[in-house]
Amino acid sequence: MADDRMAALELLRKAAGDGDLDFLKEGVAVLAKLLMDAEVSTQIGAARGERAPERRLSQRNGYRERRWDTRVGSIELQIPKLRDGSYFPSLLEPRRRAERALLSVVQEAYVGGVSTRRVEELVGALGVSNLSKSEVSRICAGLDAEVDAFRSRPLDPSGYPYVSLDALYHKVREAGRVVSMATLIAIGISAAGERSVLGVEVAAAGGDEGSSWLPFLRSLNARGLSGVRLVISDAHPGLVAAVQATFLGSAWQRCRVHATRNALGLVMKGAQGMVASAIRSIFEQPDEASARARLRRVADGLRPRFERVAELLEGAEDDLLAHFTFPAAHRRQIRSTNPQERLNKEIRRRTDVVGIFPNRRSLLRLVGMLLAEQDDEWSVGRNYFSAESMLLIDAPPPPEEVPAALLIAS
Repeated sequence: MADDRMAALELLRKAAGDGDLDFLKEGVAVLAKLLMDAEVSTQIGAARGERAPERRLSQRNGYRERRWDTRVGSIELQIPKLRDGSYFPSLLEPRRRAERALLSVVQEAYVGGVSTRRVEELVGALGVSNLSKSEVSRICAGLDAEVDAFRSRPLDPSGYPYVSLDALYHKVREAGRVVSMATLIAIGISAAGERSVLGVEVAAAGGDEGSSWLPFLRSLNARGLSGVRLVISDAHPGLVAAVQATFLGSAWQRCRVHATRNALGLVMKGAQGMVASAIRSIFEQPDEASARARLRRVADGLRPRFERVAELLEGAEDDLLAHFTFPAAHRRQIRSTNPQERLNKEIRRRTDVVGIFPNRRSLLRLVGMLLAEQDDEWSVGRNYFSAESMLLIDAPPPPEEVPAALLIAS
């Protein structure tokens, strides 16, 4: 804290002697640092350097960089990280950008004359019925610029060993019709074990969706995506083909949850519980050899009544069990896209408010803002995986044990 006070005094001294100094901008930066330090001290129960084991709840653990756009210019913040728990500065007002994006979509739908009953009710509740088209256009342009900056930012050069791909579906007005659009989302886990939103794109759903994955994944590579060891997704043919074409040398994990749903669609409702339980037992095995043996037993047991399910399991064996070749501490999280489900639910909660989007750009604006804010929260929260466990991804496998009988015989 003493160093921060010295910084503030030094800033005042420079302001007095240098008329060209951007005093206000540097002042905001210093005050922001003081505020964050005070908030962290309150949250963990001890000031920087203070020994207070009886009331200390956590410890400082370095910093994360974050750009803060203010009226006096962009300021590079050093946001404190905690060893246990997470900290998000109050001055950044989490989730405010998403609310602005939602409001802009409602406004755009209203002034464009394509609003639904749901949007009209929101217009009345929000009190935005008197806005002009030019005003709404100005608001949307500003938000679109923020989303574009997030979607085009360079990715971490240290690489993302794990990449998870998923799609959500929304209704959008296009060319005078209401059509289904797929929102493509890529989530990565960095070499340091931190989760990050890699990218988002909106594409036509249905037959064209598969062809949309390839340019989307190539755009991620163009922004610096590298070091991919495992890609997790469902088995959509176009998506799988795009993964194979884009991430040469990477393994592919077929999402366990999607595969189970595919299997249950092949059996009568009364037998679905039994089949789901049998499939679940495959993934509860402690190692790859046990899982492969269990999969074959399950397939053999189901074959007399459900031959198509047995064929599905046997045909997807390598892809369903790819996660067993990665560190044991990671397997539960990387065997499906389910860790994204909480994020997907938040996106659906916001997009359901709108119902039908007035155009493709408005959908991208709202989902893009939600993902940008989620990325901010992940960047200042706890690591998804420990940095130590991430080092095990490329570690050589342990040597196989030779049975004692063979050693004696030799």
